[in-house]
Amino acid sequence: MLTLLPAVDVRDGKAVRLRQGVSGSEKVYGEPADAAKAWVDQGAQWLHLVDLDAAFGTGDNRDKLAALVNELGDRVKVELSGGIRDDASLEAALDAGATRVNIGTAALEDPEWTSQVLARYGQRVCVGLDVRGHTLAARGWTRQGGDLFEAMERLDRDGCSRYVVTDVTRDGMMTGPNLDLLGQVADRTPAKVTASGGISSLDDLSRILDLVDRGVDSAILGKSLYEGAFTLGQALDLVSGHC
Repeated sequence: MLTLLPAVDVRDGKAVRLRQGVSGSEKVYGEPADAAKAWVDQGAQWLHLVDLDAAFGTGDNRDKLAALVNELGDRVKVELSGGIRDDASLEAALDAGATRVNIGTAALEDPEWTSQVLARYGQRVCVGLDVRGHTLAARGWTRQGGDLFEAMERLDRDGCSRYVVTDVTRDGMMTGPNLDLLGQVADRTPAKVTASGGISSLDDLSRILDLVDRGVDSAILGKSLYEGAFTLGQALDLVSGHC
């Protein structure tokens, strides 16, 4: 089964989508709570919430996201991402009610802390691998973070149980996911893989479903839902029909 996670990216308190992760390219889609509740009402069992201000170092939306998670209660599981780089931000995300947190830059810049976090929290922590080619991107995708597969070898040794894999060049572009990249990552790790970036059609989802047996068990849906390329209901029907 492929788990679908509608995304709610938050900047300046609003739900937005970026193009290729570029700050300033955002398109506003209204209140995060309205988007989140809409996806839950349409059948989402998981949400991927991102604090873009925390990721870019321009502030944070911590209180707003915590209130949203609290309001949603047990209706949905939440994966929280953006600016989680130390004990304080990690514990705040978990205390807010996140089922799972996604760490990105810290996994590249602070390996010792990341190793401790993975050992302590296990499956409640996943690692975001944001990639251009085979080069990782860090700090809101504004800096290079080293070789993808070298980082994975270290993180696998530390017990990482899940990677969220994003081809930065495709994120928000509606050009299709990087299936080769997803397959390469899945084939090199025992960890589960979440596909992120570029999904633009039900055909794209069908192609990701072909990777389930290789370890790709989840997909994040963003602009495709916001722009009406397909509905969440259609995507859920496709996934359930594949079982």
